[in-house]
Amino acid sequence: MDLCIRQVVIEDNAKLARIIRQVFDEFDAPHEGTVYSDPTTDDLFALFQTPKSVLWVAMMNNVPVGCCGIFPTLGLPDGCAELVKFYIARKARGKGAGQALMQQCIEWAKHNGYDQIYIESMPQFEKAVGMYEKQGFERLTHPMGNSGHFGCTIWMLKQL
Repeated sequence: MDLCIRQVVIEDNAKLARIIRQVFDEFDAPHEGTVYSDPTTDDLFALFQTPKSVLWVAMMNNVPVGCCGIFPTLGLPDGCAELVKFYIARKARGKGAGQALMQQCIEWAKHNGYDQIYIESMPQFEKAVGMYEKQGFERLTHPMGNSGHFGCTIWMLKQL
């Protein structure tokens, strides 16, 4: 299996939006107050033209199978960015794509002046939450920043 990580291109928009929504449906995660219903989900390329942001795409055999990004979410403290849009298609899980995407994001955040990474998630994504904990993310008792994702009930922070 040929895995490569590259930055998002405009042609990825429809495929990535489909992957994200399929993951929500697969895990019976809420649609409202989450990235599922966020209008930016359909145009990730445009969203990640925001300064100090990046979206990495995992490609297997030249097909997008997942994504993960770093975004300067409004309301976060200086030096803190959010790890966002971290979704892997079912067929690509357990093959190293998620680990590669997360490492790419952490390294990019360090090299671009961030010293903390924040994540929002939900109980339906418990396997991902376990992966975050293994990467050194610690649970918080309240959300940070203004993501608008009121459907998320797990908040975590990692010091870089």
